[in-house]
Amino acid sequence: MQALNLKEEEKLKKAIATTILAGLMTMNTSPIFAIDDIQKSTATPKQFKSMVKKNKKVNNDYKYAYINIDWWENFNDDNLNSYIAKAIENNYDLKMATLAVEEYYQQTRAQFASELPSAAIGYAPNLVKMPGSTSTEGAFAAPALVQYEVDIFLKNRDKTKSVKKLWEGSKFDERGAYISIASAVGTTYLNIVKLDKIIELQEEIVQDRKEIYDLMLLRHNEGITSTADTVRANKAYVSGNSDLIELKKQREKLLHQMCVLIGESPENANTLARTPLDELDFTGVIPAEISSEVIIQRPDYMKAEKMVEKAGIDVRVAKKEFLPTISLSGFALFNAANFGSTFTTKNMLAAIGGFGLLPLFTGGARIANLRIKKAEYERILQNYYKTNLTAIQEVNDSLVSIRMDRQKMTETKKQADLEKADFGYNKQRYEQGTISKLDLIQVKENVLVMDKLVATNKVECLVDYIGLYKAVGSKL
Repeated sequence: MQALNLKEEEKLKKAIATTILAGLMTMNTSPIFAIDDIQKSTATPKQFKSMVKKNKKVNNDYKYAYINIDWWENFNDDNLNSYIAKAIENNYDLKMATLAVEEYYQQTRAQFASELPSAAIGYAPNLVKMPGSTSTEGAFAAPALVQYEVDIFLKNRDKTKSVKKLWEGSKFDERGAYISIASAVGTTYLNIVKLDKIIELQEEIVQDRKEIYDLMLLRHNEGITSTADTVRANKAYVSGNSDLIELKKQREKLLHQMCVLIGESPENANTLARTPLDELDFTGVIPAEISSEVIIQRPDYMKAEKMVEKAGIDVRVAKKEFLPTISLSGFALFNAANFGSTFTTKNMLAAIGGFGLLPLFTGGARIANLRIKKAEYERILQNYYKTNLTAIQEVNDSLVSIRMDRQKMTETKKQADLEKADFGYNKQRYEQGTISKLDLIQVKENVLVMDKLVATNKVECLVDYIGLYKAVGSKL
């Protein structure tokens, strides 16, 4: 390589420095990797390192705290507790809610990066042909660039606070999702148990109606019973079968729903164990009144509060958009004709500077943005007030349902006891020969119908308890 005189060498350095600096300002490069094969859809994607540590099991204690697992122990049902635990571990809606928290956390970190300086380094071997020269010269350049927006008005700090409110709100969404799924599991399970009992009673009703129809048919053949009465008995039998099929259909659908809630295939529906309704006994204490301090701990209420705080910060940021932007930047370039002498002070070109920028005319965009943020704040504030009223309404509705359904349950049990007593009297009459077996079976159906109603009312009361549990955000 021919030696350059001092003047040409200086020109070469300036030309290379200018070219590389312009490239750093206007271009970004990123590596591209080829993927050999596409993973199968059944493969499990990698988890976030912050969520799943290598060779360590994730602690899910906070999830059980979300749902107040001790309250569910009041049902004294190991099967129900097992399904709630499976839902916490396997429910896909809950997994998505947890991942959403991670997404918002990373967004917060990404926004926080705007408060810090940015730095970039590079390496650029190149060939340069100077004007008036017929030869090319090789050179090795190593540029470095540092930029920092001086946040003297704390605009970027406020932007980070705003995004952080979304992250905090997502954690309340996660908690609300766990409470909702636990409530759905409990409600679905209780309805399945109720249908088990009702189907059992309905099968007995169908069996009795079949016996009635057979007796009526025999009497009709002997000329004792009219054709119309026989047809009515047959219609009752067919109707009972139809009701039984409908009940079984409802149970199958609820079993499928339960499988999805606990993260299992609906094909396993028939393997789900449950406790008979007669053995269910809720031993918890349901308060007659709920303190307002409990209501304000609901996840949706607390999230609404965070959104009001975020909207206030967004208004503050919109106001700061009218202030100037002040930035600092620094540039260093090591440039030499051979690689060995690249990183020396003799071959270094450096610069540092700053600037302030104040937009003079943006077509009213900043004013419109400020008004938008103020309107959003008012809308979010109104939603906060609405959330407060909705929370009070749901709690009061739950308390009313509990009180009224308990009273209805008491009256239904009284009516059921009277039907059983009536059946006992008719049974004695049948044994004494004063009424026929046909009459006795017809009276027995009244008892079975009342037992179905008692089962329905019992589960309604239990579901009411779950409704109150959900309305107060599991704080019972």
